[in-house]
Amino acid sequence: MLDKAQKQAGAGSTAAHALDYMPGFGNDFETESLPGALPQGQNSPQKCAYGLYAEQLSGSPFTAPRGTNERSWLYRIRPSVRHTGRFQKIDYPHWKTAPHVADHSLALGQLRWGPLPEPSEKLNFLEGIRTMTTAGDALTQGGMAAHAYAFNADMVDDYFFNADGELLIVPECGAIQVFTELGKMDVEPSEICLVPRGTMFKVTRLGEEKVWRGYLCENYGAKFTLPDRGPIGANCLANPRDFKTPVAAYEEKETPCRVHVKWCGQFHVTEIGHSPLDVIAWHGNYAPYKYDLRTFSPVGAILFDHPDPSIFTVLTAPSGEEGTANIDFVIFPPRWLVAEHSFRPPWYHRNIMSEFMGLIYGRYDAKEEGFVPGGMSLHNMMLAHGPDATGFEKATNSELKPVKLDHTMAFMFETRFPQQLTRFAAELETLQDNYIDCWTDLKKRFNGTPEGDWS
Repeated sequence: MLDKAQKQAGAGSTAAHALDYMPGFGNDFETESLPGALPQGQNSPQKCAYGLYAEQLSGSPFTAPRGTNERSWLYRIRPSVRHTGRFQKIDYPHWKTAPHVADHSLALGQLRWGPLPEPSEKLNFLEGIRTMTTAGDALTQGGMAAHAYAFNADMVDDYFFNADGELLIVPECGAIQVFTELGKMDVEPSEICLVPRGTMFKVTRLGEEKVWRGYLCENYGAKFTLPDRGPIGANCLANPRDFKTPVAAYEEKETPCRVHVKWCGQFHVTEIGHSPLDVIAWHGNYAPYKYDLRTFSPVGAILFDHPDPSIFTVLTAPSGEEGTANIDFVIFPPRWLVAEHSFRPPWYHRNIMSEFMGLIYGRYDAKEEGFVPGGMSLHNMMLAHGPDATGFEKATNSELKPVKLDHTMAFMFETRFPQQLTRFAAELETLQDNYIDCWTDLKKRFNGTPEGDWS
């Protein structure tokens, strides 16, 4: 856990000293860890300073429109072709990729799980990933996978990049350091970070915990971006200045290392004799970033009714169909409830979108019991859900005075695609078989009179 001094130092200060970051979302950044390493006035000099190699990392087609064209120029000790040798296939049996329809006996329904069990053996971040659902098709670059992770060892000489999609990491227990080609990010619970498709990185532990646990969204489609605010205007929700991109940092070591790759749902490994995190300087707009969820500025009802949950969207991955996301990343942060004459929790609904939820800390107002930090729920498309019976009773009988919903942080990976359950998820020991019973005590209150039966 974070001590008082670390908390006072601010978000992201869980290492021996706080790392430096560059603010802004989608900016064109430049950064160097050695003076003069970054060329000026051109991208590819005949001879780079310090004997470095110039290399471009592209996150979009070369001909993409300027507003969506993404690339960064990297100046590194060795070019990436030296960071691979002969590949060998390996297996991460618990990491699944869409399309994936698992063979299990669990029938359709609203589902909820407790946290992943603590590992009984030493597992690093890669080894601790467990796929819960898949959606869409990674080969056609549409859809996503929702994973949970639990690990207790560092990636010391192991490195990874994902050619299938970008990775949104959501820690729930234990702070981590994500060391990427383009720099380091310290990420604690209540923060998130994003590693772009194809970017090499490793994950190590920060602080003292028994287990490091959280969630992972693998986005096969168009990259996450900020949602349009529409009538909200220029401010609130996730403000661009609160996104932090790491400054250049590198690791120079000449020891046996392994680079793991995920490509079209399969895993491969190659042996090299050095660290691939050797970028001395870089410039561009294709880069990792972190974001503190506590800086999200929520907007909502200030007179009556409960707005759609889309009002809490932090990031969205567009699908090409306007207003229909490949993925929305939505949070339910601390906020004031002030609506008059209104049922304040989320209303009962059925939805064309499919919702995978997790809880980082506290309680979720629509499910105060059973949905615990580290837990997960799945409400697939057109399956009804909403507040449990206890939440309904509380909301319909409480005094409608201003109330602060505090000490809570839940989130949702919401997608236009149905989420297929993996066999691991279907057979996970923390699956709550009695979840459906949370609505059993919702009574019939219709008695033919306008007043109804509220006894």
